Formats: sequence, structure tokens, C-alpha cells
Amino acid sequence: MFLAAAVQMRSGNDRAANEARALSLLGEAADRGAALIGLPEMWEHIGPAREKQAFAGPVDGPQLARIRELCSKRGVYCLAGSIAERAPDGRVYNTSALVSPRGEIAATYRKLHLFDVDIPDGARYRESEQVAPGDAAPRAVETSLGLKIGLSVCYDLRFPELYRDAAADLLCVPAAFTAYTGRAHWEVLLRARAIENQAYVFAPAQVGRIGPASENRFAFGHSCIVDPWGEVLADAGGEQEGLAVASIHPERLSQVRRDLPALQHRRRDVL
Repeated sequence: MFLAAAVQMRSGNDRAANEARALSLLGEAADRGAALIGLPEMWEHIGPAREKQAFAGPVDGPQLARIRELCSKRGVYCLAGSIAERAPDGRVYNTSALVSPRGEIAATYRKLHLFDVDIPDGARYRESEQVAPGDAAPRAVETSLGLKIGLSVCYDLRFPELYRDAAADLLCVPAAFTAYTGRAHWEVLLRARAIENQAYVFAPAQVGRIGPASENRFAFGHSCIVDPWGEVLADAGGEQEGLAVASIHPERLSQVRRDLPALQHRRRDVL
């Protein structure tokens, strides 16, 4: 058994302030004994693309240096939400990374599905204008926690085939889900991905007004940890920054898969 902590943040377009807040919440989670700590999507910056270009770089560059240092000092895994990784075409990738307790980059994933949507509440999102899509599906990575961890980012949650193909024991979904869509779909989609894959789902999220005020963006919050039976073990609520903390039991994973062996019944010969 180990503790996991999903961090809930309200990020703006001041990268230094966001990083300081992230490190503070990561430290708080480590103090509480968490072995796996997750940051939300775009924890480092939510704002205009031109601002991201000023600091975007490779995943092993300075953007994650202080996160990697904290992981090494505290001996914890960190799902480093997502950061702006420079792309060849002048845009950035929305890239998630898993940092090991040795401070090493254990896995990376570039968001595949980009959020180009007109929300009925009047908000317009065109992620592809500043973000380049990834070109590789995530694969589960072995960890010393006794579980295989798979990466994804936010809007990916609506594409179940991505999670089935990842074949992970714990599915990560760092997000900045909109308040409008989150009220209707966030929890039910997280629970669905947990149930159909018989896996834990670990979902750190943004909350409240995020980014510059002029962008009028509101995130749903409710950072969650869901167990393989679809039970919500922890929920950080929809109002404040903070932590959702829960115990992860690898034997619970084995029990669910043994009691209801749906994964073994998958018709791979035709699907």
C-alpha cells in the first residue's frame, strides 16, 4: 500500500508564481507521506502562446529541474502534469512526464487529442493554434510502487481506446477540464475509465478561474482518485487549491481483476 496525492491548482500566466505554488503543494503532499504526487495539466502556465515560447524547451531541461530535485530529495514519484515542450513547427507540445524518486524522467507523453471546441457557455477553445499534437500512444511504465503507470492528458479522457491500449494499472489524467463540461462528464468519465480498465485513475486538476482574466476560463476542479471498481476514493472539491489523498492498494487491483475477469475475456481475435 502507498499514499497518492492529486494536487489541485489555480494556475495563471506567471510561471514563477505557479512553480512556487506547485513546489509548496508537492512538499505538503510529501510531508503527508505520499509516494506518488501529481500536478494538473499546464500547472506551469496558462496564458497566451507567445508567453509559453519564452520558456518552452525539452522535457529534460530547466522547466522540470526543481520538480526533479524535489523528487530526488524526498524519494517520491511525481506526475509532472503537463508542460510546454518546444515543437519543431513553432508551436509547443502539451507534454506530460513522470519523474522517478531518483529525479529521472521515467516516462513522457505528448497529448494526442487537442481541445478545439466551442463550449455552449460561450467559451471558445482552439488548442491546436498553439499546441502541436503528439504522434505516439502512451505505454505503461513499470515502477517501484508495484504498479504500471500510464499517462494521458485532459481531453484524452474522452477516447477510451487510448486507455485500453495503454494496459496500465494506474491511469493518469492531469487536466484543466472546463467547468461547463466538468459538471456533466468529469466524474462519470473518470469512473468509466477505471471500471472498464479495472485500474486506478489518478486525476490532478485545475480549479476556478485560470489564466489571465481576459480569457474568461473556468476549470471544474474536483481532482480525484478512483479505484478499479469505480469508487471515488478522494475528491478535492470544486472551489480551492489543495490535495486529494488516498491509499492505493495493489492487492485491490488484483482482487477486482480476479473477481470479475473482464480483461481476460476480451476478444482479441476479433477486436
